[in-house]
Amino acid sequence: MGGGVTLLARDPNGVVAFAKPAGVLSHPNIPGDEVRSLLLARYSLEEECYEWPEQAGLAAGRLWLLNRLDSGTSGVILAAESGELAREIRAQFKRKQVRKIYQALVFGLPRPPVQLWRDLLAVEKRGGQIRSSVRGGHVPAESQLSLVRAGRAASGVSLVRLEPRTGRSHQLRVQCAKRALPIVGDQTYGDFARNREFARAAGTRRLFLHSLETQFGYEWRGGRHTFSARAPLPSEFEQALTV
Repeated sequence: MGGGVTLLARDPNGVVAFAKPAGVLSHPNIPGDEVRSLLLARYSLEEECYEWPEQAGLAAGRLWLLNRLDSGTSGVILAAESGELAREIRAQFKRKQVRKIYQALVFGLPRPPVQLWRDLLAVEKRGGQIRSSVRGGHVPAESQLSLVRAGRAASGVSLVRLEPRTGRSHQLRVQCAKRALPIVGDQTYGDFARNREFARAAGTRRLFLHSLETQFGYEWRGGRHTFSARAPLPSEFEQALTV
């Protein structure tokens, strides 16, 4: 496994969950990326799987990614030990049958403390990078926000729970920014001046977005199964609330 990556759970069918630290890539994109990726192994973009040869007593193997997190986002990331199983669970994702819960630090205090957000996003790819916007969009995006805890008044930040009900690229980051609740450390959609000020005070420039928990059910070889994994909130979130 890559630096700081830990195994969270594995079920008998071969569904696996890892906790990915901020700064680690879900998979390598170009040669040389392997050293800072989820697994220190070759990745097939076509097959969407890691693969490694037999070596030093380790059997050859493959591991298929089921979802991805931006490099700056920490938390639960899923994989499967067979291509057939991966295809079944990816279909669950497409049918919106996977529950994902995130926590984030945002600038500001949400009022009211529980909100349901519905937006139409424009999602486009520019120079190999994905960018989303709430302007001129037609892709439905829905999320629920709940306030978990307000930080010190001087910090101006709040810890919130975010549950996306659709899976659009950068959905949570864009929806938070639209409502003047930008995620702390977001260098694309956030408040750049406040990010710099906060980074000096907190001593970290990370994106404060964390995939806390993932739950889903799936059918496999005649049986119905459930899977869940939870990645503890990194300590820097608690520390940042007291800055």
